[in-house]
Amino acid sequence: MQFTRAEEYGIMGIIYLAKQDGNRAVPLSEIAEEQGIPEKFLAKIFQNLTKTGLVRSHRGVKGGFTIGKRPESITMKEVVETIQGPYRLIRCLYDKECCEKYINCPIRTVLEEAEGELLKVFGKYRISDLARMKWEKRKS
Repeated sequence: MQFTRAEEYGIMGIIYLAKQDGNRAVPLSEIAEEQGIPEKFLAKIFQNLTKTGLVRSHRGVKGGFTIGKRPESITMKEVVETIQGPYRLIRCLYDKECCEKYINCPIRTVLEEAEGELLKVFGKYRISDLARMKWEKRKS
């Protein structure tokens, strides 16, 4: 399991929106440039975030994106799972049929605990918390 670029970029993009004046739709090109993210990749990520209402899309000359909910109400877990789906460390934690050793597997118990702790941490941090933390611009 590895934190994906899509997850990282989605979080960075939504944090950027959280720091902006909510009355201004921010062009995707601005977000991509300021955060050092490929614009086409960010567009795909923002499609998912728009579908769930975490981000709002505005069309027209002054179009762009705004944050869809209050930053205090959006968890890191919600953003990650919107982009990738339910977060799982290993398949057997959600698909008992994938392994014949499922019932007596000592590894599954440890991974189940680790997954639970990871999801607690992701659920603990809100976009507003992350927006207050210091972020450095990524060098291309």
